[in-house]
Amino acid sequence: MLDLIVRNASLPTGRIGQDIAVKDGLIAEVGPGIEAGAAETIDAAGHLVTPPFVDSHFHMDATLSLGLPRLNESGTLLEGIALWGELKPHLTVEALKERALALCRWSIAKGTLAIRSHVDICDDRLLAVEALLEVREAVKDHIDLQLVAFPQDGYLRSPTARENLKRALDKGVDIVGGIPHFERTMAEGAESVRLLCEVAAERGLMVDMHCDETDDPLSRHIESLSYQTQRLGLQGRVTGSHLTSMHSMDNYYVSKLLPLMAEAGVHAVANPLINITIQGRHDSYPKRRGMTRVKELLAQGINVSFGHDCVMDPWYPLGSHDMMEVAHMGLHVAQMTGVEEQKTCFAAVTANGAKTLALEGYGLSPGCKADMVILQAGDVLEALRLRPARLTVIRRGRIIAETPPVESRLKVLGNEAIDFMKK
Repeated sequence: MLDLIVRNASLPTGRIGQDIAVKDGLIAEVGPGIEAGAAETIDAAGHLVTPPFVDSHFHMDATLSLGLPRLNESGTLLEGIALWGELKPHLTVEALKERALALCRWSIAKGTLAIRSHVDICDDRLLAVEALLEVREAVKDHIDLQLVAFPQDGYLRSPTARENLKRALDKGVDIVGGIPHFERTMAEGAESVRLLCEVAAERGLMVDMHCDETDDPLSRHIESLSYQTQRLGLQGRVTGSHLTSMHSMDNYYVSKLLPLMAEAGVHAVANPLINITIQGRHDSYPKRRGMTRVKELLAQGINVSFGHDCVMDPWYPLGSHDMMEVAHMGLHVAQMTGVEEQKTCFAAVTANGAKTLALEGYGLSPGCKADMVILQAGDVLEALRLRPARLTVIRRGRIIAETPPVESRLKVLGNEAIDFMKK
C-alpha cells in the first residue's frame, strides 16, 4: 500500500499523464497508469507538477522590516545598507523570529521549500544568528533552510567581523559569506576573498559571496573568487551572487572571465527583482539593465540560479516570496523568451537552485524525496506566463498547503468562468 499517489500529472520535462507514487516520504515510481492502492490519492487533472521552488539567495533576518526605522527614499543599495545599520541596535531575537517565521509561512504557501538565507554577523550580539538558527530548527520538517555567515559591513572593514564570523560558524551557521566590493579598497576586497575561502576550506564548508554587486566594470572580485576556489580545491562548493558589474564589463574581459569561472566550477546567482531595481541608479540614459550576463554564463556551462533576495525590507518594498515572479522577471530582463530559454528560467528557480544549494534527493525521479508542488498550469511556459496558484504543496509525501483553483466569472458575454489557461 502506497502512502500517496498523484495521478494524471504533467511534468516539467513535457511528459503528460504521469502518476507519481510515494512511499515512506520518497518517490517510489513515476509513470502512466500505476496500478497500486494508496492511503491518499490526488488527481492533478493534467496540471503541472514540479519539484519545490528553490530560493538561492535571500535575507531572512531583514525580511518584513519595511519602514523600520524609515523607508528607503532613494531606493539605492547604499541607503538600504545604512538603514539596516540604523535598525540593528533595535533588533530583538523575538522580533527577528516573528518576521522570519511569517515569511516561512508565505514560502510554504508559494511552494518555496528550500531557501539559502544570508545572515548579518556584524552585530556583535549575533541576535540574527541566534534567531535564524532557531527558525531553521522550527521549520526543518517543512523547509530546507541554509544560513550564510554574511559580514554585511565588510569582513576587513568591520573591526569585529572576523571574530563574529568564527562565532557564527561555531554556533552552526552552514556557509561562509562575504562582500568584497564593500571593503575599503579593491586590494582589501581581494584579500577578504582569500581569507574567507581559507576559512571555508579549513572547515569543509561551502562559500557564497555577494560579489561585485555594483555598476563598476572594474569590480572584478569574481575573478579572485574563481582563483581561490581552484587554489583551495573548492570546486563545486562556491557561489558568486549578484555579479552585476559583469553587465558593465567590456566583452573582451568577460571572454576571459567566464572560462575561469567555468574551470573553477563556480555557481552564479542572479537576483532579477532586486538587480533590475537597484542597479543603474546613477545612470541617466542610456540606462543599464542591471542583471548579470545570465545567457552568457549558461552558454559557458556555468550553473545559474535565481534568488528573490529581499521581501519588504530596506532594499525592496515589494514581494511575497513567489519564485515564479523571480523567474518571470528574469526571463524579461535577460531577454530569454525563446522556448528553451524560458524553460531554463524555470530551472533557475527549481533544479539549478537545487544544484547551487547541493540539495540531496531533489527531483521527481524514483528515490527522490517526495517534495512537489501542483500548479494551476498545464506546462512550464504556461506557469511562467500566469504565475499560477499553488494548488497543492507536498513535503515528504504529506500535504502541507493548499490553494483553491483561481477563476474569474464574467457577468457578461456568456456568464462563463475564466481561468486564463490555454485550452
